[in-house]
Amino acid sequence: MHQPRQIPPYSTLTPPQHPKPPLDTHYTLALSQTPPKKRANRSDEMPELPEVEAARRAIEENCLGKKITKALIADDPKVIDGVSRADFEASLLGKTIVSAHRKGKNLWLRLDSPPFPSFQFGMAGAIYIKGVAVTKYKRSAVKDTDEWPSKYSKFFVELDDGLEFSFTDKRRFARVRLLKDPASVPPISELGPDALLEPMTGDELFESLSKKKIAIKTLLLDQSYISGIGNWVADEVLYQARIHPEQSAASLSKENYGNLHKSIKEVIEKSLEVGADSSQFPSNWIFHSREKKPGKAFVDGRKIDFITVGSRTTAYVPELQKLSGQQAARAGSKQANKRKGHGDGVNDDVNEAASDEEVNGSVQSKKGRKPRGQGKRSSVKRKSKESDDEDNANDSEDDDDDDNDDHHDEDQKNKTRKVTNNKQSKVEKTSKKTVQTSQNSKKMKKAK
Repeated sequence: MHQPRQIPPYSTLTPPQHPKPPLDTHYTLALSQTPPKKRANRSDEMPELPEVEAARRAIEENCLGKKITKALIADDPKVIDGVSRADFEASLLGKTIVSAHRKGKNLWLRLDSPPFPSFQFGMAGAIYIKGVAVTKYKRSAVKDTDEWPSKYSKFFVELDDGLEFSFTDKRRFARVRLLKDPASVPPISELGPDALLEPMTGDELFESLSKKKIAIKTLLLDQSYISGIGNWVADEVLYQARIHPEQSAASLSKENYGNLHKSIKEVIEKSLEVGADSSQFPSNWIFHSREKKPGKAFVDGRKIDFITVGSRTTAYVPELQKLSGQQAARAGSKQANKRKGHGDGVNDDVNEAASDEEVNGSVQSKKGRKPRGQGKRSSVKRKSKESDDEDNANDSEDDDDDDNDDHHDEDQKNKTRKVTNNKQSKVEKTSKKTVQTSQNSKKMKKAK
């Protein structure tokens, strides 16, 4: 039987210096979601409910009732959370896999006795099963020709029938834990109802959304409100329901509520029908054009625009997804003012601040606001609840982007300080020259 190699500590991982030998046994991908190379500040394609559910089903179909005979845990404390490598491995050996569970974007295995391994997929978490063809995901982090287990493997087990599976994470935003009861502690205990397993009824959705005065996409991304929906699912759901992503949840019409309820169900079910294999998603989905450049992205012949909602890059079709009610009026007024050259007026600033509060769900204290002319308010950047650690039970997607934005802001501040200091220095030098010239002129007059 092919013996798996030992998984080295993360700090010792280096690219191989010799050609890799061919695998003696073919293995295929159960799930993988590594973002491809793309333009800056795009972190759209990550494991969401359909991908994690596909992984759970793969484990359920192939691993239940089998005993763990070998376990290899990576020496990577950033991913292996709260337990040593040795203790983790010892706790798995001899245990039988009883069931596989999921809530939101989290998966855990129930063994014949606790503790149980729990997986938070982060940006690039993936389950691979050797010798089992489940789903070939087009953005896989690990290829069939790579060594086994992958150098990115964080959790590897061999079962008593020789079957092997591995959890990999190339980006190191995932978390693998060993818990007595994963569902009773964070992050899983803090999640809202699962979009697939605990769907709201139409009436419940209406009652819930009618009280939320934030952008509908921002609300869908909130894992404490509804778990499992991430960036690409939210965009697809809103496109299919023909709802603008910035539309206030409380302002949706009854028709909107009905369409939204239907599209959440259909998008998740259709993606699972093909095992979360995105190459088989319906051709009229906006998903297929999400990675295209602005101006070159179309769906059914209609142009796709990209905006930022809830700190996330958002794809939508303006022709079909229009703001309604007061938001539409405000948007039209702002566009008209821009065309007239009044885009920077006081009224525009007030309208934009009000729109940001209602549409994007930004929370600002009215007491802290300063009148115009008394200094600018410092802008507070809201972090998406889907940032890393699946964002405290959600996703870890925007950590890199937030860091880049922070560095960019700091660079801008430094540049501003330098420009200001240079201007002040020039003014001081000019003032000194003026004073000196005046004094010399007086001395010359006295001499005469």
